[in-house]
Amino acid sequence: MTLLLALLLTLPVLAGLLLLSAFPRVQGVLVVAAGWVTAAVTAVVAVELAAVVGRAPVAPTLSVPLLGPIAFRYTVDGLAAVLVVTVAVIGALVLLAAAGEPRLREGRFVGAVLVFVAAMLATVTAATLPALLAPWEVMGAVSWVLIAFDRRDPAVGPAATRAFLTTRTADVGLYVAVGAALAAGVPGLALAATADAPGGWRDLLAAGLVVAALGKSAQLPFSAWLSGAMVGPSPVSALLHSATMVAAGAVLLVRVGPLLAATGWAATLVAWVGALTAVVLGVVAATQRDLKQLLAASTCAQVGLMVLGAGVGATAGAAGLLVAHAAVKALLFLAAGGWLAVLRTRSLPVLRGAARRHPVVGVAFTVGAAALAGVPPLSIWWTKDAVLAGVPLGDGLLTVAGLLATALSAVAATRAAWFLWRPTRSPSIRRGADRPRRHVPVAVTAAVVVLAVPAAAVGGVGVWTGLVPRADAGELVTTGVVVVFAAAAAWALHSRPIRLGSAVLPRLAAAARGWLGLEAATRAVVVRPVLALARVLDRADGALGAALPRAAETVPRLAREVDRRGERPLAAAVSGVAGGVRRLGDLARRPQTGQQHQYYAQGVVVLGTLGVLVAVLVVTGVR
Repeated sequence: MTLLLALLLTLPVLAGLLLLSAFPRVQGVLVVAAGWVTAAVTAVVAVELAAVVGRAPVAPTLSVPLLGPIAFRYTVDGLAAVLVVTVAVIGALVLLAAAGEPRLREGRFVGAVLVFVAAMLATVTAATLPALLAPWEVMGAVSWVLIAFDRRDPAVGPAATRAFLTTRTADVGLYVAVGAALAAGVPGLALAATADAPGGWRDLLAAGLVVAALGKSAQLPFSAWLSGAMVGPSPVSALLHSATMVAAGAVLLVRVGPLLAATGWAATLVAWVGALTAVVLGVVAATQRDLKQLLAASTCAQVGLMVLGAGVGATAGAAGLLVAHAAVKALLFLAAGGWLAVLRTRSLPVLRGAARRHPVVGVAFTVGAAALAGVPPLSIWWTKDAVLAGVPLGDGLLTVAGLLATALSAVAATRAAWFLWRPTRSPSIRRGADRPRRHVPVAVTAAVVVLAVPAAAVGGVGVWTGLVPRADAGELVTTGVVVVFAAAAAWALHSRPIRLGSAVLPRLAAAARGWLGLEAATRAVVVRPVLALARVLDRADGALGAALPRAAETVPRLAREVDRRGERPLAAAVSGVAGGVRRLGDLARRPQTGQQHQYYAQGVVVLGTLGVLVAVLVVTGVR
């Protein structure tokens, strides 16, 4: 079991580092094949490891000592077993779809994807804070590489920088949490033992983990970085939004559920942040005219429901929603990338009829959109209700927020499907300088067809096997009715739009399409201050670098002055003292002649001198 876990964690990262270091510029089928075979073998190992977990009495564990009882420890329990299979399978399918885009058949891209997948596998299996911190950092760094992969686009650099700096700012919370755990004496810095930390340190530990998780999962107020990340290649978006980086924060919050509950405030805070994000970003998604931006905002909203589940203690439902959403969102982003490769646009009005022109991808996308909307009996309907079922009965506002987020999700998904299935009014395909494709790449088509199966069925399978708790019939019917009504209303309003005299709603919609100014706020609050601080530090470093040569020149001059004004006089004084001592020694040797009569004479002289001195003292004393 330990060997399987070691293979799961090391195979993709070693293969990825090999491609990044030895073959970064190599392009072609062999690079793609090497990457895909590695990902496929990793997926097989993950499935086998999950099967072992189901049979073994003890969870497979890999431990690497760090300091005393503190170690990098990775464990595959029931939750991790499901997540490693999800991450590995979706990573393999994303690499398969990426093979359909010639510019992505490069060692630099394939290697970065493998390292990214390996980091997420380590994150979901981490059992101690050091074991979590290492892959958490790797994910942040590699995400910058993947988002900024297409260097020809001038927008990718600033977008990748915003994403990196925003998540890195939130990641400071993880370092605070590690420090608090050390100060509190958490045994082995184990995640499972964080709930037992003393009160004050426990609160600080929880606060750090919550901030880090919310930043990684693009929850309010950190949501805007995900909008800018859409400039990256579509396979990267599929990976970010489905089973890796954005899901990492939700996984962490599910893992530390007992800690959140023990603080008395963190669980409530997490639940409300998740609910607010689900509603606000649901509105943003429902108003988008850019397909990838719509999917990005819906990711924030769906992850918000997972965060809500972690806050109210519905951890099994949150984990089930995470798996179902991973399959759905990977499918939708890969389909969007396939159409982007053919039609050269992400605009929904320009994409009218895309599903009709490419029916296989269109049908698969529709399955994913229906699942994202929460249409019964598809995956997200079951898992989302499992989350809402965990909301306390007395907390009606959270329930209302969950139902509102469900309705908004249905509106956004229906809106995308409406544009893609409407007949084309005119040939509005944007043609580039090179001849456009006629068909979606076969690799992309194969990936989305495969993903359509779990997107539709994984939630029901989870409920049937008992991994996901079943909500009561009344709640299932309620959410089903809400979803169907919202989807039907969205379709009808798009088919026969109602003209409103007020200009308020169009302005609100325009603000929502701009992510409610969150990107501008992020630039003002996070990106600009961090970059300004970096510039100040850079100037200080430059000044220090310029001062060092001058200091190096000053030291020899100072040494010469010390030698002239201090060392030489001191040496002369020492030499004088030594000469005096030598002369005294010479004088002391002169009486030592070796002749006995001279010693007698010297004794007489000394005794006579002493007698004279005694006599003088006596006479003086008598007087």
